[in-house]
Amino acid sequence: MKFLGNVLATVIGIFVFFMLFFFGIMFIGLIFGGDGETVKVKENSIIELDLSKVNLDYAGKINFKEFNYFESKHNGLIDVINAIEYAKTDDKIEGISILNNFSSLGLAQSKALRDELESFKKSGKFVVAYSNYLTQNDYYLNSVADTLYLNPVGELDFKGLASEIIYMKNLQEKTGVKMEVLRHGKYKSAVEPFLAQEMSPENREQMTVLLESAWETIVTDISKSRNISVDSLNSIANSLGGRTPDLALAKNLIDKVAYEDVYHNAIRKKLDVEAEEEYNKVTIVDYAKSVATTSVDFSKKDIVAVIYAQGEIQGGEGDVNIIGEGAIRRSLKEARNDDDVKAIVLRVNSPGGSALTSELIWREIELTKKVKPVVVSMSNYAASGGYYIACNADRIFAEPSTITGSIGVFGMLPNMEELATNIGINAEQVKTHNNASGYSVFEPLDENFKMVTLESIENIYTIFLQRVAAGRNMTVEQVDSIAQGRVWTGSDAVKNGLVDELGGLDKAIAYAAKLGKTDSYRTENYPEYEKNFDDVLANFGLSTFYKSKETILKEELGEENYKVFEQIKKANQLKGIQALMPYELNIK
Repeated sequence: MKFLGNVLATVIGIFVFFMLFFFGIMFIGLIFGGDGETVKVKENSIIELDLSKVNLDYAGKINFKEFNYFESKHNGLIDVINAIEYAKTDDKIEGISILNNFSSLGLAQSKALRDELESFKKSGKFVVAYSNYLTQNDYYLNSVADTLYLNPVGELDFKGLASEIIYMKNLQEKTGVKMEVLRHGKYKSAVEPFLAQEMSPENREQMTVLLESAWETIVTDISKSRNISVDSLNSIANSLGGRTPDLALAKNLIDKVAYEDVYHNAIRKKLDVEAEEEYNKVTIVDYAKSVATTSVDFSKKDIVAVIYAQGEIQGGEGDVNIIGEGAIRRSLKEARNDDDVKAIVLRVNSPGGSALTSELIWREIELTKKVKPVVVSMSNYAASGGYYIACNADRIFAEPSTITGSIGVFGMLPNMEELATNIGINAEQVKTHNNASGYSVFEPLDENFKMVTLESIENIYTIFLQRVAAGRNMTVEQVDSIAQGRVWTGSDAVKNGLVDELGGLDKAIAYAAKLGKTDSYRTENYPEYEKNFDDVLANFGLSTFYKSKETILKEELGEENYKVFEQIKKANQLKGIQALMPYELNIK
C-alpha cells in the first residue's frame, strides 16, 4: 500500500506541476498582453497613424526564462518607420491618415518619422491629416501632409520653443533638507536647481543656443512642406498669428477648415469608395506587426545588428526604459561572436546616468570594435553618459535636433542636518578610524570626505575627456573647451566635432553595412531583456505598490507639483558619481 501511495503521490505531483506550468504560461501571456493575432490587411486600405502607444525607439524583446516564454513587441518608432517604408511598395496600401494624433515623441524622433512620411509621399501615395487641436509638436509632424485639416472650433499652437527648469534652493532652506553638490563643469546644470534660485548666465546661454538650433530645424522643415518662408513662420510664431482655424488657413499653415466627416468623405473619394460606406483601414501598430512578421528576408545571411540603449543609465539588467550593463554588454558580446553579424549600430537615446555603468559599456564597445565596426545613431538624447557610451564608435550620426554633449560629472548627497536639529534629532558617531563613518545625512559635509569625493569626480571627468579625445581624434584640451557639461544640438555637434554626420538610423545602418563590407543584409534588433517572475509582478504592482503610489501622488499633488517631487526623489536615489544631463529638459 505504501508503494501504491508513493506512486499516486508522484502522479498527483506531476499533474499539479503541469497544471501550474500551463496556467503560469497563460498568466504571463495575460500580463505581457501579447500582440494578439496578426491583422490581415485588405485591398484598397489606408494606414491610420495613431501614435498614442508609440514613444520608444525600440519596443523590446523579453525572455521570461522561468516559463520559457518569449515576446517581441512591435510598437516602437523603428517598427513604425519600417512599416511606412514597406508600405511604399505594398499594393494594398493607398495612403496614410493622421487623425487627431497626440504624439509624445521627442523632436529627433518626430524628425525621423517626418522624413519617412516625406519619402512615402514621393512613392505617389497620399498623406492626409485631421485634428481637432494641433499641439506644436503634432503640427510639426502633420505639416508634412498633402492636405491638412483643422476643426472649425479647433486651435493651432505655434509659438516657438521654451524650456522651464524648476529651482529649489529656497525650498531646501525652508525645509532644512539640502543637496550637497560636488561637480565638474560650469554648464553642468543637472545640479544647478539645488544650488541657486535662478538660472545662471552659462545655463541660459546654452539653453538659448539649444532651443534656437532645434527651432531652426523645425521651421526649415515646415517651410519646405508648406511653402512658407522661415521669416514668415517666425513672424507667425511671435504674434500667435495662426492660433485660430481662420488665421491658420489665411497664413497657409493648414489647407482646410472642416469637420471630421468631411475629412472621411475626402478619403472615400481618394479610395473610390461610396459615400457612407466604410473604407478599409489598419492602425500603424497592427500594420507594423504584420510587416515585422512577414517581410524579413531570411535568405540574406549577412546581418547588421542594431542595439538599442534607451533611458537613464542605472546599471543592472536594464529594460526598455533603463540602460543596464547587463543587457547591453550581453548584446554586444552576442553580436560580435555571431559570424553572420557584419557590423553593429548602437542606437542611443539617453540623458546619461551612472558613470560606472557608462564606463563598463564603453569598455565592451572598445572590445567589440576590435572585431567588428560599431556605428552610433543618436535619437532625442545622447548626452553625458549617453555620449560617453557613444564617443568611441567608428562613426557617429545624429539628427539635427538631437541633444548631445553634456560632458561633465557630478555627485549629489542629501543632507538633513538642519531639519534634524529643528525637530530634535542628534546623531552621534563612534569609529575606529578617521574616515570610517563616511558620510552622514545628519552631519555637515566633512571636509576630508568632500576632498576625497571631489578627487574622484575630477578623476572621472579626466577619464571622460580622455575617452572622448581618443574616440574623436581630438586633444584633451580641445574636448575640455567644448565640454564643461555643455549640451549641444546635433547640428552644432557636427560643427564642433562631437558628431560626424547628420542623419537617421537608416543612414547609420547603411554606413555600418559599408564598413562591414556587405551590400545584401538584414537587420536584427537587440537587446533581449531577461526577466524573472518577480520582475513581471513588480511591473504590474503585484509585488510592489510603486505604480499605485505614483497614481495617487499625481492625483493628490497635481501634475506640476508631482514633477517637483519626482526631481527630489531622483536626486535622493542617485548612487555613485553621475554623468547626467539636466534632470528634465522640458521643451514645449
